[in-house]
Formats: sequence, C-alpha cells, structure tokens
Amino acid sequence: MKILFTGGGTGGHVFPIIAIAREIQKASQGNIELLYLGPKDEFAMLLLPEEGIRVRTIFAGKMRRGFSPVNIILNILDFFKFFLGCFQAFFWVFIESPDLIFSKGGYGSLPVVISGKILQTPIFLHESDIVPGLSNRISGKMALEIFISFPKTEYFKPEKMILVGNPIRKELLEGSKEYARELFRLSCKKPVLLILGGSQGAKRINDLVLLILPELLQSFEVIHQVGIKNFNEVEAESKVVIKKGLEKDYHIFPFLRENQEKESLAIADIVVSRAGAGFLFEIAAAGLPSILIPLPEAAQGHQVSNAYAYAQKGAALVMEETNLTPHFFLERLKLLISRPEVLAKMRQRAKEFARPHAARIVANYLLEYLGS
Repeated sequence: MKILFTGGGTGGHVFPIIAIAREIQKASQGNIELLYLGPKDEFAMLLLPEEGIRVRTIFAGKMRRGFSPVNIILNILDFFKFFLGCFQAFFWVFIESPDLIFSKGGYGSLPVVISGKILQTPIFLHESDIVPGLSNRISGKMALEIFISFPKTEYFKPEKMILVGNPIRKELLEGSKEYARELFRLSCKKPVLLILGGSQGAKRINDLVLLILPELLQSFEVIHQVGIKNFNEVEAESKVVIKKGLEKDYHIFPFLRENQEKESLAIADIVVSRAGAGFLFEIAAAGLPSILIPLPEAAQGHQVSNAYAYAQKGAALVMEETNLTPHFFLERLKLLISRPEVLAKMRQRAKEFARPHAARIVANYLLEYLGS
C-alpha cells in the first residue's frame, strides 16, 4: 500500500503531514509506503525525509492578486510553471501509482490533485482554515472527503466535510517546565512570553516587538521566533535597543525545532502569534492564553476569520494590525498578564477548543479506506 502526500510550500502544510504520517506508521507498523510530491521548499526537503517519507518535487505557480505590472509578469511566469508542474505531477503519479492521495492544500498541491483525478486515484483533502484558498476550492470538487478544522468552513459541500481539527504533532504536548527552564536558560522570575510568527517569521510583529523591547523585558522573559530570513536583522537591532542587564531575558530563535517548540509551549504563560491554523491549534492543545495578530494579506482573509472564530470561544484576544500601536499592544499585554482569573478562563476555553487527536483520526480514516 502506498499513500502520496502533497501540499504547498510552507511549514503550515508540512507539519500536519508529519503528524498524520507518524500516526499512519504507528498504526500500520510501517507497512504503508509514504511519499510526498510538491513544490521544493526548505521544510519539506529537510523534515519529511527524517520521517521516512520519500520526497519528489515539481514546479508550482501561485496566483498573485492585484494588477501591478510586477504581479502580471510573475503571474504569467507562474502560469507556465503551473502547467509544467502538472506534466511533472502526472508523470510521478503514474509512475508511483499510489493507492490514495492526501492533499494538505496550497498552491503546490493542485497539479498533484488534478493528476490524481485524471488517473482515477482517490483524493482526500484537509482544509485548515475557515475560508479555503483558491487551490483547495478547486481541489474540493475532486476530493472524495474533505477534513476540516473549523465547524463553519465555507465553500465545500456539507456532505463531503468531516470535522476533525487541524492535525498537530502530539509530541508538542510532551514538554516539561523543568527542562524548558534549562533549555532556554530562563530565570522564571517574570512571566514567559512566547512570540510566534509562523514558519517564515512575521516581520511586522518583529518590528513591533523591537520598538517596545526595553519596556517588554521589564515585565517579561521573551522567547521570540523571528523567522530564518529575519534572524540576523532582528538579532542585530535587539542588541542595540536592549538595556544592560536585560539581555538574559531575551531568547531569540530563527525557527523553533520540534524539541524547542514543545518546551516553549510547556513553559510559556502567554503567546503572541499570527492566526495560521497550525500554530492556533497547537496553542489551543497546550492550553495557552494568546493574543492573535492575524496577517491581513493572507489569502481570502483567512487568518482574520480564524482568529475571530477562535477568540469567540474566549481563548484569545485579537488585535488587528490596522489598529495596532506598540504601546497599546504593550499595555493590553501587561493588563492581561495581571489578571490571573482571566488567564485561567482563557486556558480552559483553549483546551475546550483543541482537537489534539486530529492526526490520529485522519490516519485511521485513511487506513480504513485502504482496508488496512
């Protein structure tokens, strides 16, 4: 038996695949062959082979919104890359002949899904967000079943949807405060603030933090994931602005590997994050209060929709960038951390929202379909 995974281009697509693959391997005792076919990106190339998943890459093109001359030229180039990717995907799906295709969505998955449909391979889709992107709207028409993360996911036929949540790696919930204290060299004399910008970092959140970093470190110890591309710049600027004696309270990382992320979730008192479904469901499973700053440019405004759907449960506060000033953000953060009864309720609501077994549910469903 063989399962072909596909997804498009970021950690938000790769990490759920890893979570599901681990559950499949555990349940099948390694008797299912796992492959990945999608666009070349650092997370897929680095992390999937570590999980025993064979990786093949194809060209992929994404549609850019807006009618600027640059976007028009890039869209024309990506149009040709998309069709080249379709030919590549058809070749590999034909050669590999998987028993089913599981798509995590994104622009890089569409050529694989189309090829699977032509070759009559069963297709299953997972949608992380309330508002699906264009690729998943198209893929949803070809999928047998669509696993969803939020109850009110839009655009898909209700009879196709199965509510499971967003698959997370269960290992992320196995951290300990004691080991986290050693790993990050924390004094724990102040509340621990965890700042997450997604797998690629969030430049505007980094800029916001740098503007108030001296004041922030007076009240918090900070673990800050800034993104690989942003690391050198943020590290250099932080050294300029941090007051003497507070350097020990600022812990900056380009990217949190799994062993670091699980310990950060164990030790954090509060989280500031974008509202991608991946981090959102990890924060919920860890039972952490959070302030969400959704990315306004995210396709179809899905991060804004995700953030408000989550905050409606009482698990988080939402602060949109258009209304966000550095000191307003700092004061809301300090007010929140000073109200333990509010934090306790947010932790409870986060746990109630969480669906930590999503990966196992999806894996079992796929295995049952294969008759394993």
